[in-house]
Amino acid sequence: MAKKQESFVEFIANPKVDFPRWYTDVILQSQMVDYGPVHGTMVIRPYGYRIWELLQAQLNERIIATGHENAYFPLFIPESYLRKEAEHIEGFAPEVAWVTQGGDEVLTERIVVRPTSETIFCAMYSKWVQSWRDLPMKLNQWANVVRWEKTTRPFLRTSEFLWQEGHTIHATPEEAEEETMLMLEVYREFCESVLAIPMVTGRKTEKEKFAGAVSTFSIEALMQDGKALQSGTSHNFAQHFSKVFDIKFQNKEGQEEYVYETSWGVSTRLIGAIVMVHGDERGLVLPPRVAPHQVVIVPVAAHKGGVSEACEALYERLTKAGIRVKLDDRDTVSPGFKFNEWELKGVPLRLEIGPRDLEKNQAYCLRRDTLEKFNLSLDDIEDSVKEILDSIHDTMLEKARAFLAAHTFDAHSLEEMQDRLDNGRGYVRAMWCGDQACEDKIKELYSATSRNYSTDPNDHIDDVCVCCGRKAQHLVYWARAY
Repeated sequence: MAKKQESFVEFIANPKVDFPRWYTDVILQSQMVDYGPVHGTMVIRPYGYRIWELLQAQLNERIIATGHENAYFPLFIPESYLRKEAEHIEGFAPEVAWVTQGGDEVLTERIVVRPTSETIFCAMYSKWVQSWRDLPMKLNQWANVVRWEKTTRPFLRTSEFLWQEGHTIHATPEEAEEETMLMLEVYREFCESVLAIPMVTGRKTEKEKFAGAVSTFSIEALMQDGKALQSGTSHNFAQHFSKVFDIKFQNKEGQEEYVYETSWGVSTRLIGAIVMVHGDERGLVLPPRVAPHQVVIVPVAAHKGGVSEACEALYERLTKAGIRVKLDDRDTVSPGFKFNEWELKGVPLRLEIGPRDLEKNQAYCLRRDTLEKFNLSLDDIEDSVKEILDSIHDTMLEKARAFLAAHTFDAHSLEEMQDRLDNGRGYVRAMWCGDQACEDKIKELYSATSRNYSTDPNDHIDDVCVCCGRKAQHLVYWARAY
């Protein structure tokens, strides 16, 4: 039976041949997720949910540290709230799930199952704000949302998913803009420092911005198949929603003004990014700072004297040092099966101890990111393991940065853009005049969308639009995307 089980890794598709199939194989075989009974839903299994918990905890620290407070708002929103802002409902209507009956009673007003929470935050802010002394209000919630997606893939796009959404109101436009850019930077830094994923940051075009926003900024990651993944957004609403929901305050001069509003969020989509940025033909490669188990200890010849005891002692030492450790002392499968399983699950560091290792006072080690094998003295092993985990994070980040740099190309013509998209696999930086017709044409011709554009006035590669040849306004990152 054990021999049969050891072959399970063979059922993972080759990522260089069939990347979408590889992704599905990895997230299912590693027991991160499974399909829910309703189309488009997912069951996040304990291994996947632990990644989310670790991600959530470290991002939440940053959210709280920047002056925000956590709250919780209802899942159900009156239809009338959503209809108050025409652009907002137009953007979300195709994805909205409706409640039309409660028990045996048909509802007089349909209820929206939360696709996002701008409208209900606004309704409550309009009750809570009176004076400039009440501002700013900077709230965040960790919640689930429902969007009735037609084409779904676990973590990347599902009918229900988990996320955080921050909603803030301010007295001045300058404060709102500062908040918008602050959270964009929080997201960028978090993704690099915790997930080892470099991001392209910039502003969305009018076509791609959030429904109801004055401006939207995003962080965009590049997957190994050359497709972009929008990984987080930060929106400046200015007074757009506050005028619709009548959110006014009395300023220091005693005059009434409308507040300035922002919102921002990331979701379980980040787990999909982790898989597709770092994984390989063996399965997951997890960044140490969100790995459920940072270290796995595998006894070799556990039946021999002292091996089990040494592994248990090592487990206690590393756990006491604050390292997340798994001791795999199962006697129902072989060490080879365990090696395959923990490589599939992406555990950053594997430590093996057998009789010969005991004689030499060492553990035999394997780094999941580089597959490098080496011996490690059991003396002061806690400090050594911590240093190796930090090294794994840094190496993974540098590898991802190198991939991003090698798959970011400049284009000065449509022909060059097509060649880069078809053969380069990645981002194409090209100038754009600002006309949506050119944006639409590029999408129609090449199935590529504008991901975001640089806000640095000194960042340019040409003076004319890649599509029409007219004077350019922005340097845009174009890509095929999830």
